Amino acid sequence: MSTACHETAARRPLEALNFFMADMQAGIGPFLGVFLLAHGWRNGSIGSVMTAGAMAGVLMTTPAGALVDASHHKRWLVALPGLCTVLASAVILHAQSLWAVTLSLVATAIAGAAIGPAVNGITLGIFRQAGFNHQNGRNQACNHAGNAVGAGLSGLLGCKFGLPAVFWLAVAFALASILSVLMIPQDAIDDRAARGLRDDSGSERASGVRVLLECRPLLILAASLALFHLGNAAMLPLYGMAVVSAKQGDPAGFVAETIVVAQATMVVAAIVAMRMAETRGYWIVLLISFAVLPIRGLIAAYLIRSWGVFPVQILDGIGAGLQSVAVPGLVARILNGTGRVNVGQGAVMTAQGIGASLSPAIGGWLAQWSGYPVAFATLGALAVGSLMIWIRCGSTVRSACDGAPVRVHSLKFAG
Repeated sequence: MSTACHETAARRPLEALNFFMADMQAGIGPFLGVFLLAHGWRNGSIGSVMTAGAMAGVLMTTPAGALVDASHHKRWLVALPGLCTVLASAVILHAQSLWAVTLSLVATAIAGAAIGPAVNGITLGIFRQAGFNHQNGRNQACNHAGNAVGAGLSGLLGCKFGLPAVFWLAVAFALASILSVLMIPQDAIDDRAARGLRDDSGSERASGVRVLLECRPLLILAASLALFHLGNAAMLPLYGMAVVSAKQGDPAGFVAETIVVAQATMVVAAIVAMRMAETRGYWIVLLISFAVLPIRGLIAAYLIRSWGVFPVQILDGIGAGLQSVAVPGLVARILNGTGRVNVGQGAVMTAQGIGASLSPAIGGWLAQWSGYPVAFATLGALAVGSLMIWIRCGSTVRSACDGAPVRVHSLKFAG
């Protein structure tokens, strides 16, 4: 079968996978705390098990990327987390003991760490470098649409049938994800192209840390994203608490509204990012995404109203939607020819995860000590660091962003 035929046969299942895996990954999360609270859990215990799951995912993302590079069974690296989601939902629904819930969340996070690199690897293996940006933009638009639909259905089913219905919805989306990924023809995925190999170079093993430290453009990207997510991750939950505390909104309705507004914006932003990257390059796309957060922080600080969700979450959708396309595309461009694309994706995702993990603690203590406006302004100011790094180091990363490949011999990979 020709390459064009492979692309045609794989495109629809791949886009369906991105749609359904959105709720498989995030569908339980927003409702887990409320569900456990209703079953007698205390806030400290809930926070502890959720942190354990999140940290397990962060720690495993880079090794998972290396596994994706080495694997010839990338479809199963997506199907396995789907099965883990089904099992985790069953455990949480029927056994709310501390250890059972903790182990199920940790196991799901470890398995799920491979999803992002695996889907990027599958896309690169099917569409190669020439078609990756365009298809990744379509993937991300489908993913954000799946998040919006999943959030809407979760809210509807949760109100009508209770919180267990949300878990069953996540199970349904997980099963649909498994079916979708297995419908992608195995022979459509070129494993050498999937890891960014052009020749026999780069066949030896390398750790994500080595990839990150020995490739300066990738290190600049990771540092910028870590600072961005350090300011960004806590913004939404803090804004929700600020609005509810000011008696400006209903808790359940407000949370659903924030998700739908942001995800709907991300669909449009992903398509715009895809087209902008093709004409202007990735550097400008990421520059705009970094510039959005300081503005969002100032608006959140001075607009604690129920209708403030629209400007605050539209800006969130713009930043996240642009990055969802630009980050994987830029990593694939930087590491093209090295055979390290997916371990590089994992390393960058780890840096993002570290920033996102620390953000709630910083934002929470600032809000407690100095109030919500100071917390929002400070979190937004952290993104100024991202802008400074990105602009100051523009000469280093711009060639990779605009299409010129990084010299492979400058990456001193070792076995």
